Amino acid sequence: MAVLRVSSGNFLEMYDFMVYGYYATYIAKVFFPTGNDFASLMLSLGTFGAGFLMRPLGALVLGAYIDRHGRRAGLLLTLGLMAVGTLTIGLLPGYETLGVLAPVLIVLGRLLQGFSAGVELGGVSVYLAEIATPGNKGFYTAWQSGSQQVAVIVAASLGVLMSAVLPPESIALWGWRLPLLVGCMIVPLIFLLRRSLEETEAFKARTHHPSAAQILRSVADNWGIVLLGMLLVTMTTVSFYLITAYTPTFGSQALHLAGIDSLVVTLCVGITNLIWLPLAGALSDRIGRTPILVVCTVLTLLTAYPAMQWLVSAPSFDRLLAVELWLSFLYGSYNGAMIPFLTEIMPEEVRTTGFSLAYSLATATFGGFTPALCTWLIHATGNPAMPGVWLSFAALCGLAATVVMVRRGGRRPVGEIRAAG
Repeated sequence: MAVLRVSSGNFLEMYDFMVYGYYATYIAKVFFPTGNDFASLMLSLGTFGAGFLMRPLGALVLGAYIDRHGRRAGLLLTLGLMAVGTLTIGLLPGYETLGVLAPVLIVLGRLLQGFSAGVELGGVSVYLAEIATPGNKGFYTAWQSGSQQVAVIVAASLGVLMSAVLPPESIALWGWRLPLLVGCMIVPLIFLLRRSLEETEAFKARTHHPSAAQILRSVADNWGIVLLGMLLVTMTTVSFYLITAYTPTFGSQALHLAGIDSLVVTLCVGITNLIWLPLAGALSDRIGRTPILVVCTVLTLLTAYPAMQWLVSAPSFDRLLAVELWLSFLYGSYNGAMIPFLTEIMPEEVRTTGFSLAYSLATATFGGFTPALCTWLIHATGNPAMPGVWLSFAALCGLAATVVMVRRGGRRPVGEIRAAG
């Protein structure tokens, strides 16, 4: 039950991000009308990415709060901040009503969501790692990402339902707001679930709770671990946003498929992600994290671009589904091993802050801008397969970080060595 309580807020955070990504083309016309569809879409996707720029700041500020005051208190705080950002985007009138104030407020709403999300994922991952039974840390922490896949499934299902019930004109005019309002309606339930959380025994057992200044100094002292962690996470964030948030836009704009086709594919991806994540997490508990990380990154390097080329050579629902399910397998397997590995390499006294900062830097630098960057790459080169190049770059980052960590730490996580030393 504790897993459900703690991961419920992570579900809401990713649900809001997914809904924005799915309906970016409609949001572009409502809040960023420029007279040029490409320019409006880029502004909308850029705003989607802008939320990620606040994540490193949220990771430092809120992460220090959690490492000092406890996992439970921090998770309640992030939930409240998320709810305000969601309400702002879901209820705000468009450009025709508010003028230039509308896009400004949308950006502010996304920045607030990004600030809270900066530590949400790290806080949940650390909580799950600290309550995990011996030998099952990979399986437990996999449900952090698992809750995100439930968000993908729910958001995509609502999109499929609306596409079947509402005409496109109604979705463009007001229907795209409905999923955001649904997210607002479930906030009270999630708040009640999180209020009943118990503090972790690992945190209660600590006799010293460092100040915010001490935590930030410790993070600075361990900057190398944070940087390597950021490179590890790059593979996760780029692949995740490529196969989920970007799929509806890629399917309609680059492949010229029906909108409902892309949403159905995204729904299938969410389901398969949910399958692979706990399986890979449990497998990593048995055989180790490193073999899975290496195999998944190498397979991505070898297959990402060829798979995309095969897809764009004859775009169809079947080919899009096949490619996305393959990438889902690589993402789910990699992330199932990566999340527990990242919690293990961070020193205990700054575990939430260090984990969140590494994750947030990767998302802000690479992953969050994946939809916008892929859209620009396709427009600049005229090659719809360019997302495969971007994903290959992310895989190279993950592989390099894994190799360096293994060389530095041997069989023991480098973070444990630093903390022990």
